[in-house]
Amino acid sequence: MTDTPAPAGLDLEELTAHLHDVGFGLFDAPLSARIISGGRSNLTYELTDGSHSLVLRRPPLGHVLATAHDMAREYRVLTALSGTAVPVPRTHLLCEDPDVIGAPFYLMDLVEGTPFRTVEQLAPLGPARARVVSERMVDTLAALHAVDPDSVGLSDFGRPQGFLARQVRRWTTQLENSRSRDLPEAEELHELLVARLPDDGPAGIVHGDFRLDNLLVDDRDQVAAVLDWEMATLGDPVTDVALLLVYQRLARLDSGFPVSTVSQAPGFLSDDELLARYEAAGGRDLSDMGFHLALAYYKLAVILEGIYFRYRQGKTVGEGFDKIGDGVVPLLREGIAVLR
Repeated sequence: MTDTPAPAGLDLEELTAHLHDVGFGLFDAPLSARIISGGRSNLTYELTDGSHSLVLRRPPLGHVLATAHDMAREYRVLTALSGTAVPVPRTHLLCEDPDVIGAPFYLMDLVEGTPFRTVEQLAPLGPARARVVSERMVDTLAALHAVDPDSVGLSDFGRPQGFLARQVRRWTTQLENSRSRDLPEAEELHELLVARLPDDGPAGIVHGDFRLDNLLVDDRDQVAAVLDWEMATLGDPVTDVALLLVYQRLARLDSGFPVSTVSQAPGFLSDDELLARYEAAGGRDLSDMGFHLALAYYKLAVILEGIYFRYRQGKTVGEGFDKIGDGVVPLLREGIAVLR
């Protein structure tokens, strides 16, 4: 047992009892915990007995869709990638019983590193190091896409056939469920995406939200770990590249989307350099990126409209949300322009 107050979403007494029951012997003393990150995404805690530290991941508080916050899927992909060229934290334990701490959870190694999100964080490293960091980010993505899902036991991790068509349907449905105004640009972009839908390419492991602030970079400017696998699946890996590129483009615009600004640091790879580096590192063929870029713009526009929709319903509070809806149409227009 422990006398240390636990952060929200984590019952340390029940957790300690469960670890004892399953014979988990890494911890020798009473546990304490702190939240590393939290919010609408999965909650991440550092768990320690004073000598050893691990990370515990669980879904966000409140009612959530189990499929969107599936701890077993995260645990499975992390475990499968251990030992590959993709740096991931080592996993230790999965608990799918929600009665232990109030939700399913898993334990993994605590990896030291920095999740660079802003130009103010990255620029002090200087142009040479910023370039190296961006190069290694791209190399890591290429390494992920080079992993054969069958060889790591992930052949059934998703349904790669029809992946792009399902992505278009998914984000269209999401928009219909969170739209409070006419958006003719959304209808136009949707029609273009349906008309330009490419054939399925070779399947690979898709991270789903690959960007520098979802990586931990160590003091040697190496990628120490890739994090936040909650959207991972099998599908078209070029969607990861397109989303990374769109994030980079949005950092140069006043898009309204709360995006990382690291790509503005001197030395960071340009758009063309990023694509060339990815292909040179053994990534997928990027000769036809139009559809994938448009889909990325569509996805981010739908996410932004959802945030604006919740704001108008009074379910999101804070500064700046009254203007966040202004960024939706520019994103849709960028997607249309790519396909036009």
